[in-house]
Amino acid sequence: MTQLKTARAGNISPEMELVARQEKVTPSYIREMVARGKVVIPVNRRRREKLSRIQQVRAIGVGLRTKVNANLGTSSDYTDTQEELEKLRVAEEAGADAVMDLSTGGDIPGIRKILLAKSQIPFGTVPIYEAVLKNSSPTDKKHSFIKNLTAETILQVIESQAKAGVDFMTIHSGVTRDVIKGIQDQQRVAGIVSRGGMIIAEWMRQTGQENPFYEKFDRILEIAREYDVTLSLGDGLRPGALADSFDQAQVHELILLAALSRRARAADVQVMIEGPGHVPMNQIKAQVQLQKQLCDGAPFYVLGPIVTDRAPGYDHITSAIGGALAAWAGADFICYVTPMEHLGLPRAEHVREGVIAARIAGHAADIAKGVPGAWESDKRFSEFRRRQDWSHQLSECLDPQRARELRQSRQPAQDDVCSMCGNICVYALMKEKK
Repeated sequence: MTQLKTARAGNISPEMELVARQEKVTPSYIREMVARGKVVIPVNRRRREKLSRIQQVRAIGVGLRTKVNANLGTSSDYTDTQEELEKLRVAEEAGADAVMDLSTGGDIPGIRKILLAKSQIPFGTVPIYEAVLKNSSPTDKKHSFIKNLTAETILQVIESQAKAGVDFMTIHSGVTRDVIKGIQDQQRVAGIVSRGGMIIAEWMRQTGQENPFYEKFDRILEIAREYDVTLSLGDGLRPGALADSFDQAQVHELILLAALSRRARAADVQVMIEGPGHVPMNQIKAQVQLQKQLCDGAPFYVLGPIVTDRAPGYDHITSAIGGALAAWAGADFICYVTPMEHLGLPRAEHVREGVIAARIAGHAADIAKGVPGAWESDKRFSEFRRRQDWSHQLSECLDPQRARELRQSRQPAQDDVCSMCGNICVYALMKEKK
């Protein structure tokens, strides 16, 4: 039985109890929001059976702490599984709530198996990558390898990943022939920047057929229901440039995803919606509100959004700005962006930077939204600062490792102050005044 079906039956699962304690809300609140499709708990039935070895289950949705996802995975140029394991370790250590394996190089099933076995947080995938490369090579001339993709291969990959224990999957069901026409008519600046979206669009162009993720959606729902896999309906037509934000194709796809989300919930399958992308700050609130309205409050999973196209090397910052605004407006799940975005495959240190930046964005939004515990944690931290309690400041900040490194790099002469203010520290002066 899926979490959604359990909640609709009026029952509270062990996972609902667990996340209620994490979120400082009642189990009945979690059950109600799961039943209404406004909260999801991504935990595959296969992993749920081994719950004792999963460090944490997570809930994503309205009224809960904003969650952060970290993308991992190899490429055709870098296929070192040990490096991906190190990224996983760093992501979990930095506080990521979930990870996704986006591998496109090497032994994709083997890499996923190793990462999934080590992951102690919800684990996601993008099945189209494995499906399109299953019997082909991306080095084939003129991308002819895409034409070898079949609906049956896609379904086989989805089922094999579900059996392996994958908790949530990005499914590119909204990139249909009709939706693609909007891009052709409009002539986007950046075109299609989603890899999954572009693969499907090119496959449809080469074969003249409809998107298998759309045509076989009912079969995908059967697989997801059997293993309680949460479907993340991918925004294959997300804007990859500010100039393309909120265009016809993006909105058309979102309308289709809304309809598919209702079909998923009707089939007792948990579902969330993915969102943009490159979005100017003045559009972020409207984008989130439109998604929430069209999709009946389904959890919203955003990539960034990135608020300027011109900052390669700093896109963990551009996305943190957008992520904070999006989460404040109602987005529930932030996919981190690292400093390597648009430049190359990230290393472990970039993973850390991306996770921390996204966590800062999410926490700032949680304070503004009144998420239980967010305001109180900042107030408590400010009291540590006023008391010059460095031990608690350095252990309870969002990135203890970084804070300790920076303080030690400029060690003060006195332990109770910092090396910037020294004897004229305002808090030291307050103590003297008393």
